[in-house]
Amino acid sequence: MSPPALSVRGLSKAFGALAVTRGVDLDLEPGARVGLIGPNGAGKTTLIHLLSGTLRADAGTIQLNGAAIERLRPEHRVRRGLARTHQINTLLPESNARDNVAVAIAERERLAWRAVWYRQRWAKCREEAQARLEAMDLGSDADRPVCELAYGQQRLLEIAIALALQPRVLLLDEPAAGVPSGEATVIHAALARLPSDMAILLIEHDMDLVFRFAREIVVLVQGSVLCRGTPEQTRADARVREAYLGTRA
Repeated sequence: MSPPALSVRGLSKAFGALAVTRGVDLDLEPGARVGLIGPNGAGKTTLIHLLSGTLRADAGTIQLNGAAIERLRPEHRVRRGLARTHQINTLLPESNARDNVAVAIAERERLAWRAVWYRQRWAKCREEAQARLEAMDLGSDADRPVCELAYGQQRLLEIAIALALQPRVLLLDEPAAGVPSGEATVIHAALARLPSDMAILLIEHDMDLVFRFAREIVVLVQGSVLCRGTPEQTRADARVREAYLGTRA
């Protein structure tokens, strides 16, 4: 039997006396669509930082496709097949959309620092970048500087960059954050088109998006997993309604 795409056991993190992640266990099977929800301060983004390596856990294990990664640096986790987006985008605002994606592809191929010397290989990176933009319905905007793109398009661009790293597990940290309601449908459509064999963990405050996208939902409260279940089970759980969903459920 093959291991989960991502397996977490006993993951814990504290800042001084403040425990922000408390013994979290979590499995993502290949193709999983899991939503991670919880009130502000529940530790959701901290968990993403721990999984991606931005923060080092105090205790616990993280396995990616059966191999331990908790001691690896973020870039090495990316090379093993773990990618993420950020709550606040990290794009290159003055560069065009195509080159933003091409830089990620060059990094994946380990030639970014010397790309200028391998112009033919850089051209191939840009060709692949164009194809990935088209898959996100951004092909016609490839030559536009990022700073001129609508915010919803910038969020799509960050997803395209993450996909260019060819991850097996993708962590999406609030992909719809800050996106005007009129642009939110493009985020919904893009998430629906993500590769079916990729395991995805989605953090999002837009409950319509979470319940539409996720097949399972994990509820985090005060750094601990309160419950995990289907969207229907989560809506019906009295503990969830009290801790987070309230009348929105």
